[in-house]
Amino acid sequence: MVSRARLKSILTGLALYAMAAAIVGYFGVNAYTGKYGLNARQELDQEIIALTSELAQLKRERARSEQRVSLLRSEKIDPDMLDERARFQLDYVNPHDLVRMIPAN
Repeated sequence: MVSRARLKSILTGLALYAMAAAIVGYFGVNAYTGKYGLNARQELDQEIIALTSELAQLKRERARSEQRVSLLRSEKIDPDMLDERARFQLDYVNPHDLVRMIPAN
């Protein structure tokens, strides 16, 4: 009888330690691989880098567009820009221009 009680107390202690180890292991694994874990942080850092470079590229593109638009403002129209836009939209060519036709394949 005494040996059964002692075996039961030992097994109960081991079971509690095993459950505690399993819970700590579960949270440890989730801290590393979970939705908000260390791997997710690395992926977020990579996404931040990619989006930052895309933002810089878009800012450069916007600055170029704003510069082109400023050349067409009514206060200070650039004659070359006006000529370029008119030719593009009306499909006109200056008689002194050299036009090279590329056959479509």
